[in-house]
Amino acid sequence: MTKYREILRLKSPGFSERNIALSCSVSRKTVAKVTARAQELNISWPLDDSQTDAVLEETMFPKTKSDAAIKRMPDYDYIRRELLKNGVSKKLLWMEYCEECRMNGEYPLMYSQFCYYIQQDEQKRRATMHIPRKPGEQVEVDWAGDPAHIIDPDTGEITNAYLFVGVMTYSQYTYVEAFINEKQQAWITAHVHMYDFFGGVAKIIVPDNCRTAVNHNKGWYTQELNTTYHEMAEHYGTAIIPARVRRPKDKPNAEGSVGNISTWITAALRNEQFFSLSELNQAIREKLDKFNANLFQKKEGSRRSLFLGEEQPLLLPLPATRYELAEWKQATVQFNYHISIDKMHYSTPYEYIKRKVNARITDKTIEIFFDHKRVASHRRLYGRPGQYSTIVEHMPLDHQKYLEWNGDRFREWAKRIGNNTHEVINAILASGRVEQQSYRSCMGLLKLADKYSVSRLEAACEKALSYTASPSYKSIKSVLTAVQENTLPDTEKPESTQNNYGITRGARYYGGKKA
Repeated sequence: MTKYREILRLKSPGFSERNIALSCSVSRKTVAKVTARAQELNISWPLDDSQTDAVLEETMFPKTKSDAAIKRMPDYDYIRRELLKNGVSKKLLWMEYCEECRMNGEYPLMYSQFCYYIQQDEQKRRATMHIPRKPGEQVEVDWAGDPAHIIDPDTGEITNAYLFVGVMTYSQYTYVEAFINEKQQAWITAHVHMYDFFGGVAKIIVPDNCRTAVNHNKGWYTQELNTTYHEMAEHYGTAIIPARVRRPKDKPNAEGSVGNISTWITAALRNEQFFSLSELNQAIREKLDKFNANLFQKKEGSRRSLFLGEEQPLLLPLPATRYELAEWKQATVQFNYHISIDKMHYSTPYEYIKRKVNARITDKTIEIFFDHKRVASHRRLYGRPGQYSTIVEHMPLDHQKYLEWNGDRFREWAKRIGNNTHEVINAILASGRVEQQSYRSCMGLLKLADKYSVSRLEAACEKALSYTASPSYKSIKSVLTAVQENTLPDTEKPESTQNNYGITRGARYYGGKKA
């Protein structure tokens, strides 16, 4: 804005227009115009403090309503939405805007003005806010963009090593570790090592919106955390608040540290060769210690001093044990009330047959959950595929009884009936290639006591032993049946089928099947 007050002040003692123009950084023509207009309006120095440059400009050179003032301004919200669509440009939107103005009898802006006003609106939307951070409240985590490299000493093959970065938002104290990949196991292991490095746990974790952290099948407002990641957070007593997709300002400290790590660690090690992951991580730790110890440029201290002095005492304490990495799988309980995990079979209560359950898998245990309730737990099986881990209580009652069958039990049962029955049971158990093959015959024989009585079974066994030293279940049953028929009254005996009428042609004689 023109310095009207200064021009009038310098004109009062009689300075020349040339000197006034040089002092106020305006042209001599402007000085002449301002002084002439002030004489017309009887405005002279000294002036009141209320007569600022803006007031003097409005008084001496009031603005007239120009054509630009009546021109229609663009709809910024509509333009911003349309520019997000493929193929839509400012030129196209300006042409549509001009056509709409002409149809409504309004004056459009020129293309340069149109673009200028859109740019001004965009700059207003780019306003940022400084959010004060509390010590020990939040840690931001991410994968660094540029990987390091490991060389195979035998083949010379180069393998990428990806850098995990964790940053405390208050002190900017940083943790870095290299991993062969960015999969779930590396992600969880990095967090466990990071908490050990910090010596405590921040209340909030702000990760990137990656698949190892967030289930992408849900929307932004209904985000669902990865099951293993959520379980790890519960173990450490922290909360997870993922950053929005393509919103780096949600975790500015991690994003800024990624750039610093690329310079002070990755680039600093560019001329060194590493032949193992542990060797690379050892070199990274040395560089990291120096990085955290570097003094700040615009404030006192370093990342380490600020972290140790103000932030670490406010971190949550570490749990008694480290988090054990677990994998989750969904399985259906089969009719044999088992689920299959890595070709091994683990039992669940038979009530859950054909239900879908969730299995939590660790190196040592298999835990089975239904509706977030644990219903079974097994020691993990290794070795030969097809092994079964079965808990008796998971079986139906009749299956549990079947498991209780064994030779000693059958012998004790038979001994209570009598010596003959005991001798027959011993003979039946010895008749098969393996003892288990005769369990059904033993069970059937002993069940005959319920049908015919204990004394009659003992007598039938005695009679059968008089014929052979190795009677079978079938022979004992035949003896009992014959004895029962002989002791029945005549009215209860089955009718005779003997033919009393001589020879009679049968069905075969007439071409039919034998009866």
